[in-house]
Amino acid sequence: MLRRLFLSLFLSLFFFYTQAQLLKPAKWTIEASKQQVSINEEVELIFRAKIDANWHMYANGFDPDCGPILTEVTFNDKNNFSLVGELKSINPIIKHDETFGCEVKFFNGTAEFRQKVKITGKPISISGIIECQVCSDIDGKCISLEQDFLIDKITVTGNAPDKATTENTKPVVVNTQEKPVVAVVDSSAITPSKQVETYGKSKGPTLDKSILGSGEPIAQNESLLGYMIIAFLLGITSLITPCVFPMIPMTVTFFLKDGQTKKEGMRKAIFFGLSIIAIYTLVGTAFALIFGAEGLNALATHWLPNLLIFVIFIIFALSFLGLFEITAPHKLVNSADRAAEKGGWGGIFFMSATLVLVSFSCTIPLVGNVLVLAAGGEIVKPIMGMFAYSFAFAIPFTLFAFFPEWLKGLPKSGGWLNAVKVTLGLLELALSLKFFSIADQTYHWGLLDRDINIAIWVVIFSFLAIYFLGKIRLPHDSVVEKVTVPRLLLSIATFSFVAYLIPGLWGAPLKGLAGYLPPMYTHDFDLVSLTRGVNENEVCDKPKYADFLHLPHGLQGYFDYEQALACARQQNKPIFIDFTGHGCTNCREMEAVVWSDPQVLHRLQNDFVVVALYVDDKTELPEAAWYTSAYDKKVKKTIGKQNADLQIANLDNNAQPFYVLVGKDERVLAWPHAYDKNVQHFIDFLDKGKAKYKELYSK
Repeated sequence: MLRRLFLSLFLSLFFFYTQAQLLKPAKWTIEASKQQVSINEEVELIFRAKIDANWHMYANGFDPDCGPILTEVTFNDKNNFSLVGELKSINPIIKHDETFGCEVKFFNGTAEFRQKVKITGKPISISGIIECQVCSDIDGKCISLEQDFLIDKITVTGNAPDKATTENTKPVVVNTQEKPVVAVVDSSAITPSKQVETYGKSKGPTLDKSILGSGEPIAQNESLLGYMIIAFLLGITSLITPCVFPMIPMTVTFFLKDGQTKKEGMRKAIFFGLSIIAIYTLVGTAFALIFGAEGLNALATHWLPNLLIFVIFIIFALSFLGLFEITAPHKLVNSADRAAEKGGWGGIFFMSATLVLVSFSCTIPLVGNVLVLAAGGEIVKPIMGMFAYSFAFAIPFTLFAFFPEWLKGLPKSGGWLNAVKVTLGLLELALSLKFFSIADQTYHWGLLDRDINIAIWVVIFSFLAIYFLGKIRLPHDSVVEKVTVPRLLLSIATFSFVAYLIPGLWGAPLKGLAGYLPPMYTHDFDLVSLTRGVNENEVCDKPKYADFLHLPHGLQGYFDYEQALACARQQNKPIFIDFTGHGCTNCREMEAVVWSDPQVLHRLQNDFVVVALYVDDKTELPEAAWYTSAYDKKVKKTIGKQNADLQIANLDNNAQPFYVLVGKDERVLAWPHAYDKNVQHFIDFLDKGKAKYKELYSK
């Protein structure tokens, strides 16, 4: 079986490697129409491209909002020359595109573009970048290409005009098709102390290393060993998530079988751990390549798997409490045992697959950085990262699989083993609400508010505390004649937890449980919010989607990137982008622990335009707002899918929380910040972005 797994892994590596080669189906040549010119003479710059067979390149001169990316030439500093007119495409093919539903212009075989410039001085050196989109006629694959160019072989004769004749001509930014392009206009009517700034269509945040520097490399630039260490730590962290912890009793009951020797149990335990590693490494990488990073998030937040897991946990909880015995899984395992004829190996593999499946909706935010590499075409890092993650994840379960054999040899007086099962059953009952809450928040049902969740927990854990004292007996429990010291301590700890929960009914933040409870805005009776001061930050206009999306701590902000960008430019502030999700446990923890700090909250209120982009929201947008992603070529119809596409395509990341600071030209101002509950680190991140903004945009 292991040989088959390694063979599958090798074939996957070979296939993915052959598919991950970079394509460049168009090659550019650039020249000037004249090699010798005089001052004030015009010359044409000629941009020609040779396009591979079965590919086509889109031209320009048609609706930029149609869908395809128009070919565009952006010039660097225009010393001693100015643009005359716009870039023209020479004899493109004009056709109505059924896919985009509009008229497009494109080239086959060869493409030619021309731009007139006027020579105003010497020496002359013209440089810039060509951007275009080339698509395959066979499978529809599209590639965005960029080409730098330099023309410095033009000889200029004559003298430049007097300064007095040109002093009223200065470069300003004007709005063209998609990007800001510098053109020369008469600025005599413009106030000398100001420069007019307008912007083209937004293209999303851009990681510009020229302003970020190299002091904080992003995760993809880390060494393979460092990357595996991070993945290993994430695997350990996953064990404390609400999806994984309740699986422990299922593992216990499966390995508590009669007629099994200790040696046999150890072999099965090792196989159980290896199965977890194999499934996570192979299936996890395959999921990323098949569904893409965004599809994985959709799977973790869809109502069907979350409600299914919610029901499964309720059923298992009732079984552990003694209401009934679950027989269906045993029949399934027995069937797998008979088919394998190896004493239950198939059943063990089934249990490990069940563990991976059930835990996936909680572990996906932690492995997001690993999986997005696979979705982007990189092979070695995601596979080794998934291996390190699953190895850490499997170690405790493998050791725990050893543990039931030791339990069977211990005295069973007092029914302590059944008490353990009852305790875990009550914990499952409480933690099952997390899955219902994910679906409830993602689809805006409004059924499980924060105070209702807390009230249910108060009842469950009060019951558990009384149970520890032996005042309540359930089926299969032994009579508790004397309360032992461990039971007493457990009861005290549980009652203390209940005491901690009770203020939450009136709006206490309960920071330690922020990731497990519904967000604060769902709280119906929040006395704490009445004592908060009025926030100082203001929005420019009414935020879109504010009727069902919310920011924590009474912050004012947006839930749409374009709207936030427009307001940030108007207020001359940087944007604070919060890539978040309804089902993101770590997002709620960051909001409760870090955002609530007075220093952080003051900065968010006063220094930034805040926008929360929910990547898992299922609200479908009007058809006019749909678009086809350049990243995975899929149509993005919902708020969540469009926000996720923005994060993945522009920032090469799909994990949440993910915080980005952006300037008015959409350049990222500081290295993005992820899950880190150190308040000072977050303050430093905000201050770096604010300082960089002042450096770049203060006049």
